[in-house]
Amino acid sequence: MMTTMFDSQGFVPRDRAYGALSTVRLLPSVLVVTLFLPYRLVLGGPQIPPDRLPWLIALAAVVVAGNVLLLPLSWPARPSPLASQIGLVAMTAATVVILVLHPNGLVYGLPFWTARMAIRYRGPAPLGYVVIGLSLVAAALPMLLQGFNWLAALGIALGVLALVLLTANRQGREERLEQAELLLARRQQVIEEHARAAALAERARIAREVHDVLAHSLAGLSLTLQGTRLMLQRDNASQEVIDQVTKAQKLAADGLTEARRAVAALRDDKVPDARAIADLVTAFRLETGAPAELTINGKPRDLPADAASALYRTAQEALTNARKHAPGARLDAVLDFQNGHTVLTVTDHPGKPPAHATGGGYGLLGMRERAELIGGELETGPMEDGWRVRLVVPA
Repeated sequence: MMTTMFDSQGFVPRDRAYGALSTVRLLPSVLVVTLFLPYRLVLGGPQIPPDRLPWLIALAAVVVAGNVLLLPLSWPARPSPLASQIGLVAMTAATVVILVLHPNGLVYGLPFWTARMAIRYRGPAPLGYVVIGLSLVAAALPMLLQGFNWLAALGIALGVLALVLLTANRQGREERLEQAELLLARRQQVIEEHARAAALAERARIAREVHDVLAHSLAGLSLTLQGTRLMLQRDNASQEVIDQVTKAQKLAADGLTEARRAVAALRDDKVPDARAIADLVTAFRLETGAPAELTINGKPRDLPADAASALYRTAQEALTNARKHAPGARLDAVLDFQNGHTVLTVTDHPGKPPAHATGGGYGLLGMRERAELIGGELETGPMEDGWRVRLVVPA
């Protein structure tokens, strides 16, 4: 794919360094004005005959107008690229007539400038070749009309042609350098994409291994420990042994939860907020053996990171308190997705007012501070048959 070194008007963009472009672009207007300067201020050329003065003024106006069309100015009705190319052609045609009527020494620079303009700033185009042809005519015709000096005419025309070739060569070299830079950038991009794909593939492989081996093993271990704890309770085993098995089951359940979170992180796949809280309730049920259920109302949606973290940590703390202060009691969790906010309610039901019905505790304090930081509300307190934690987050 070829790139272009020109903007929508056919000029070199402003962020490209190609010399003093502003000065070079104004050169035609400067040269044509020298026609009307006093004889002694001009490098060669006779004074303008009075009968030719109106024609030269009109032609000079055409050159200046065409020069203005070629300037990279900004205005509401900026001309199209075709209009600016026509302006260049008109300026070159006016140059031909000017050099026929009054071949001034400085004005001979106009055909060189227009020929260079056709290649350097406009790029190759059909009208560009017309401009080059007119520039050759403008350079050679005055010499042919003045005594048929074909040798001088040929020399000036060859000078214009040499400038065109040098300009085209320089432009080609710059475009090749640009292409080389583009290819280098694309190659670097391909290398980075391959490295990223390899890293993602490796992360996916590790995620599969963790899910298929570690997570399944921890799930099986948790169920086995739960069954072992129930059998020990049935056989009236030592409370110390039961506590150790319960502790091991909790570790297995926590490890299963973290393994699932690690798999999601490795796959770059965020665990849905409702799923994360459901995993906490499931781990609580497996660990304690107490009936625990999560009810989801409304359509689940992804929440902002701070709101999701507040919900998860609050549910985690509420389940920890239920495990500690209401062992074996039924637990109900409700996650309600409402318009503009989300509500999490965790209630345990030991069947009597809780003995820990106080407003203290660092866990409750941490939950309340986390809720206030995101503009949420946390309510905690006793009920007739248990304890309730209710968190409202604005998300």
